[in-house]
Amino acid sequence: MTTILEPPAAFDFATIKARQKTTWESGDFGRIAKSNEPAAAEFMARRQVFPGMRVLDVACGTGNLALLAAERGAAVSGLDLAGNLIAQAQQRAAAARLNITFTQGDAEALPYADASFDLVVSMFGVMFAPRPEMAAAELLRVTKPGGMIALANWTPGGFLGRVFGILRAFVPSVPGLPSPLLWGDEAEVRQLLQRGAVTIRCRRRLARLEYPYSPAGTVEFFREYYGPTKQAFAALDTFQQIRLQDALEHVQSEFNLATDPGLTVLEAEYLEVVAARRG
Repeated sequence: MTTILEPPAAFDFATIKARQKTTWESGDFGRIAKSNEPAAAEFMARRQVFPGMRVLDVACGTGNLALLAAERGAAVSGLDLAGNLIAQAQQRAAAARLNITFTQGDAEALPYADASFDLVVSMFGVMFAPRPEMAAAELLRVTKPGGMIALANWTPGGFLGRVFGILRAFVPSVPGLPSPLLWGDEAEVRQLLQRGAVTIRCRRRLARLEYPYSPAGTVEFFREYYGPTKQAFAALDTFQQIRLQDALEHVQSEFNLATDPGLTVLEAEYLEVVAARRG
């Protein structure tokens, strides 16, 4: 186990978060988030959501989880660092005639009172906060005693773990920052949540992701619309871009389950974490 350590206080977190915001606001993550909708539906189907209960979607992106909770009658709030994703989430909620309060904000400093929510969820979102212990403490703080926290985090050994590993090999992250993939390690996430949780259950699951493109076309799709991929290519010269393209195409082909050469169908492993807030 690689213990999650807080980055040095000397880090310029304002700059780090500004860069993260730029990354997630580049491209059009809404196009990417559509492929996550089936996994989001499965994830929320396992949650107990009742009319009137208060639900928070942290790092909500374009609102996949938030909309599903609101459809079941919950009073829902969603928060994300990226302003354009909040705008898309608001548009989706309005189109569906759902009353959801979306806020642009920081997962490490949630703008909500203590014990505000019955259920706090995050799917492939809070794992990107640069200070894991601070983000975990905030999740616990805003959850009511006896309330639940449910997370979906990409695992280091799954498809997205491989992709992030390739991106980091070409464009290293800030030295000393914990990897987001540590949230997909059961021992690590237990360490993060154990002080405020009475029970923590973890299970590895697969998200089925389908794209109407060949593996090479899927890489191009992510290169245009997925912030981390778009920013990685932008940081490289032409030769390195070709090498990165080849590496990503290789891993797409390796995981591709489709027999049709014009399709890419992947099963991406994630760790589902369900924690009950200590009373």
